[in-house]
Amino acid sequence: MINQLSLTFAAVLLLASPGPSKAGPPCEIPYHVQAWTQWFDRDDPSGSGDWENLADLRKENPGKICRDPRDIEAVTLSGLSVGQAGEAILMYDTTSGFVCRNIDQPDKWCNDYKVRFSCAPDTCENVCWTKWYNRDRPSASGDWETLNDLQKEYPGQICAEPLYIEAVTTDEEIPAIRTGDNFYRYSPTVGFACRNQDQTSGYCKDYKVRFGCLACP
Repeated sequence: MINQLSLTFAAVLLLASPGPSKAGPPCEIPYHVQAWTQWFDRDDPSGSGDWENLADLRKENPGKICRDPRDIEAVTLSGLSVGQAGEAILMYDTTSGFVCRNIDQPDKWCNDYKVRFSCAPDTCENVCWTKWYNRDRPSASGDWETLNDLQKEYPGQICAEPLYIEAVTTDEEIPAIRTGDNFYRYSPTVGFACRNQDQTSGYCKDYKVRFGCLACP
């Protein structure tokens, strides 16, 4: 479960629009705005494992990773998430980076992973925002506004790899990170998910989401 205070892949708070639109570059960027680095793949699992540790990545890619990353994402080169790969991971955090050791795996071999980090943007960018989407209600297990489902239900409307995501409540448009709810997923590449079981109240609020891309689909 990801706590709402530490979870922030959201974007600049702008009013909803009827469809994709170019938003002016926000030069006063709130704390909760984040941007992703490029993907890094410095190691292969042919030795003791796959070592994508932050210190070595910084040495090999000077100036490309911010001083204090806010999040980290790792996927296999074939596109599987860490959860989907199902391997035992030694390190997976914003201070150490990512390490998968062959010795920790049942078959003594790790997948080959790539990693990227989320940082506060230090430059102004023109972001193309999608419209708002609200495909689910929290009446069952929770509110699931996942990117994969939204792309299936709205083909061609959302870019393949969004860089930003914003979630607000459907009634008063309160930013998700200010509601006090805990979020299971809140990522531009995964989408948004709030599970009822993770809430002290037993119930999620109803959310809508939109995505920010560098180019309109």
